[in-house]
Amino acid sequence: MTLLTGWESLRELSAMQNRMNRLIRESHSPEGPEEALTTTTLAPPVDIYEDEHNIVLKMEVPGIDEKDLDVRVQNNTLTVHGERKIEKEEKEENFRRVERQYGSFTRSFTLPSSVDPGQISARCDKGVLNINLAKKAETKPTQIKVNVGGEKTLEATAAGKAA
Repeated sequence: MTLLTGWESLRELSAMQNRMNRLIRESHSPEGPEEALTTTTLAPPVDIYEDEHNIVLKMEVPGIDEKDLDVRVQNNTLTVHGERKIEKEEKEENFRRVERQYGSFTRSFTLPSSVDPGQISARCDKGVLNINLAKKAETKPTQIKVNVGGEKTLEATAAGKAA
């Protein structure tokens, strides 16, 4: 699957982008850096692997209730939308540091043509969303013999005698 190449580079780029976004929000937030820390962008990390029968996505979603997850396939695109809500209301003045991310997220993945859209399942267990994408049963290629000039093949000769 070509989407997997350079995965470490993409993860590092995403982490750097998140850090830059946080710095910009902190410096431009009218409420100050404390308010900016509570409004970071949520982007759960995903591991993707495949074997001969399936492509599997494992997405970290700890603290997100299953009812707050939405997994869809439309136009050859798998989209996962979710939301991590603040567990209980507390006055923000009491926080010394907020590193956990809250809010909604959307992750989209282009599916390869080998995936059967009717055979996709998802389950959430211990804070990990597992999405199983079954591959289509592929037909084996058929060898076709090419005849040269006027030579007859055994198949053609046998077919002529049967007629």
